[in-house]
Amino acid sequence: MKSFVFSTTKSIVSEIGATSRIAELCHLLNITRPLIVTDQGIIDNGLLAPILSAFNDAQMQFWYFDKVVADPPESVVVAAVDYAKQSRVDGVIGLGGGSSLDTAKLVALLANSDESITEIYGVDNINGKRLPLILVPTTAGTGSEVTPISIVTTGETTKAGIVSAQLLPDIALLDASLTVSLPSHITAATGIDAMVHAIEAFTSAVKKNVLSDMLAKNALELLSKNIVEATFNGQNVEARQAMLLGSCLAGQAFANAPVGAVHALAYPLGGQFHIPHGLSNALVLPHVMRFNKSHCADLYAELATHIMHGDDALNNLANSAADNGAADNDRADTNNKHTTDRLIHFLHELIAKLQLPDSLAALGIEEKHIDSLANDALQQTRLLTNNPKVVSLDDAKQIYRNALTGKRNG
Repeated sequence: MKSFVFSTTKSIVSEIGATSRIAELCHLLNITRPLIVTDQGIIDNGLLAPILSAFNDAQMQFWYFDKVVADPPESVVVAAVDYAKQSRVDGVIGLGGGSSLDTAKLVALLANSDESITEIYGVDNINGKRLPLILVPTTAGTGSEVTPISIVTTGETTKAGIVSAQLLPDIALLDASLTVSLPSHITAATGIDAMVHAIEAFTSAVKKNVLSDMLAKNALELLSKNIVEATFNGQNVEARQAMLLGSCLAGQAFANAPVGAVHALAYPLGGQFHIPHGLSNALVLPHVMRFNKSHCADLYAELATHIMHGDDALNNLANSAADNGAADNDRADTNNKHTTDRLIHFLHELIAKLQLPDSLAALGIEEKHIDSLANDALQQTRLLTNNPKVVSLDDAKQIYRNALTGKRNG
């Protein structure tokens, strides 16, 4: 059996309405002076109110920093750290989407350390110990509540990651009551983001393992069964909770079996054109899968039945591929490729059903932008090394060209 190391958040609370018990959870971690790290949108939508009410009922002092923005720049992180130090807080609560959670991780670390943010970019460059940390996602997508990663915007079009087990929180709190007001287009895009995490973790070339595989498949079951309902009937709190849990499981999977070319090609779309991360992933996902299928069609076929529920033709193909693998490798390979083609078609149709754009051209991207996008994508070596198939510069350009028009064949 292949050796592996698996790390994740110490405790996960998956419970509708659990936010009302936030003071109790703080008490378990000896937090008496918490700082809530969030953004103005969370406050405007009333999502901070349940936490404030819980703290007031418990007669706890608290502070909040609400200046987080999407793709948080280094300056915002530094401002939040300075505020935490001035307030002498003894614990941090991240509330919001991935940007707020990533910022909260770094605040919990740097508010308790003499390190500067510029010293800790990269992998395992953290020496200090963080403050107690609780992360409360309000979107089902990033899985940031169970990943040891924070992404920071370092320039006009550049980002950098900080990776360390120190960034895993003590508690991840999954409460779908905080997600019911999420707009449909964000629900859809973040849901596809979570599905990408699971798909790429399952096909990761470097650290794929039995635990990440199990989590990825269970994540895809939950996400694919509930994404349409959660998108178009956002008040269905059970569907919302299933999406949160699916996102969390996918986050655990890719935190240990890292993502590949989908994310590598999505990042330049965010950096150069400020396309939200989930949508960037959706735009390139089918095209990267089509590129990869020569090297991992068997894995895509295995995932197909976890995604395409009730598709008898696909189930027959997938089962036939599995049953005949030993006896007839050629037939198994053919079935796997057919199954993968059907899966890619299904994902194209799902993205359209969710009313997300299905081509780069629909967002104003043109052929003249492809060289720059491809060059930036090839700089994502940390991600590309995990892809099941090597991606050259010409490969990246062709994938972008296919995504430009939403090409569905080939």
